[in-house]
Amino acid sequence: MTTSPSFDPSEALRADLNRLLDRVPNMKHGELIQLALSAILRMSEDEIDRLDWKILNASLQDMERAFRVFYPYRHVRKISIFGSARIAPGTPEYEMAVEFARRITELGFMVITGAGPGIMQAGNEGAGREKSFGLNIQLPFEQGANSFIEGDRKLVPFKYFFTRKLFFLKESDALALFPGGFGTLDEAFECLTLSQTGKSAPMPLVLIDRPGGHYWHDWLEHVEKQLLKRRLISPDDFSLFTITDRLDEACDVILRFYSVFHSCRYIGNRLVIRLNTDISEAAVEELNQNFSDILLKGRIEKSHALPQEAQDMAIGKARLLLHFNQRDLGRLYQMIAAINHLGSQQQPQDSQHPERK
Repeated sequence: MTTSPSFDPSEALRADLNRLLDRVPNMKHGELIQLALSAILRMSEDEIDRLDWKILNASLQDMERAFRVFYPYRHVRKISIFGSARIAPGTPEYEMAVEFARRITELGFMVITGAGPGIMQAGNEGAGREKSFGLNIQLPFEQGANSFIEGDRKLVPFKYFFTRKLFFLKESDALALFPGGFGTLDEAFECLTLSQTGKSAPMPLVLIDRPGGHYWHDWLEHVEKQLLKRRLISPDDFSLFTITDRLDEACDVILRFYSVFHSCRYIGNRLVIRLNTDISEAAVEELNQNFSDILLKGRIEKSHALPQEAQDMAIGKARLLLHFNQRDLGRLYQMIAAINHLGSQQQPQDSQHPERK
C-alpha cells in the first residue's frame, strides 16, 4: 500500500510563483506586478524583524480584501461619511446623518462608513444595505459592525487604521463629516492635509452640523485663531471645505463640484482637467486672467485627450491643460468652482464615478 506524499506549502508556492513569472510579461499590469515582487524579494534579503514582516503581511491582507470588495463598484461615485461612534439614534446629528445618506444615495452615490455605531450606523441606515460599504477596524471595544451592514459582502475588516484610511480616501468622490471626537478630528485634518498637499484627488469636503449647531464653527474659530493668524495655513485653504447645517446645501455643494469638472490627472508636468461639458474660449480666457498665479509657465489651454490617455475611460471628454504649480491647491479648488460656474451648470444625470465615460 502506498501513501500519498504530504502537502508541502513551500513547493506549492514555488509552483505558483513559477507560473506567475511565466505570465507576467504578458499581463496587463505586468510591469507593476514585477516591481512589487522585486520589492518583497529585496526585503527578504535584508535584516528585517519578524514584527516588520507581520505588519507587511497584515497590510497586504487588508488591501487584498478591500481591492476585491471595491473593484465591482469602481465606476460608481461614493461618499465617505465620518462622525462620532457615540452619537445615539434619535439625536439631531444622528437623524441628519440618516437623512443625508438617504438623499445622497438618491442622487447616485454609494456610502462608505466605518461600519460602527453612531454616525457610522446612521450613514449605513440612511443609504440602505444595497448602497452601503463598511470599513470596520478591529478594536477591543465599541467597534462591532452595526446591524445595517453586518454580514454584508461589502463589509471589509481592517487590522490597521492606515490601510483603512487609505480606502476611505482612495474610493471616495466626496467626504462628509459630522461632529465627533479624536477620530473624527483626525479624519478631518487628514482629509484636509491630503487635499492641501495634492495627495488626494480634488473632491468636495462638507462639514455638517445640526441646525444652529456650533461644533464646526467653533472648530473653524480655532483654526482661524491658531493656524491662519500665525500664517501656518493660507487663506485659500478655506476653499478646501464647506461648513453647513443644511442638508440641501451639503448635497448641492457635492453635485455642483461635478457639474462641469469631471476629474483630473497629471501627465508629465502638466495637469489635465477633464470636463463633463466643454467651455467656451471666452471662459478659458477668463480662467487665464483670474488664475495665472498658479501656473508655472504658459497658459490654460483647451485640449483633446493626449496620446498617454489612449486607454482612459474618459477619453471622449473635453480637457484643459495647464502647468499647475502643485502648491496652491486652495486656488485650484477655486478654479474648479470657476469652471463649474462658467460651464453649462448641468447636474450630473448618472451615478458613474468621475473616472468613467
